[in-house]
Amino acid sequence: MSKKLYPSNVLKEAIGVQEAWKLIDEELAFGKMKIAGLTTDIEDIYQTQHDLAALESQLTEVRNRRDELYLSAWDRVKRVRASIKGMYGDDSSEYELVGGTRRSDRKRARKTPAMD
Repeated sequence: MSKKLYPSNVLKEAIGVQEAWKLIDEELAFGKMKIAGLTTDIEDIYQTQHDLAALESQLTEVRNRRDELYLSAWDRVKRVRASIKGMYGDDSSEYELVGGTRRSDRKRARKTPAMD
């Protein structure tokens, strides 16, 4: 994510300026800029934060559903491999077809002599 072009406390600052502006003079304008524009920005920030929270909640739900589907698929893959291994053996081409490593293709573990 790129560097933000505004301070992290911009909402707090905007609210403070809005309150001060009201105290000074609500009709005070700076060119075309009036207090209504700042008020609208603040309200829009609150609404956007609410929308963002709702979307983050939805995203969490979708991620959880995806994870459940991945777990289900992985469970099925393991069960199919185990079944094929049981039916055809762990050195069969059928076992290799479903993604298993054939016994004859596995690396042999070296046994190191024990030193006393």
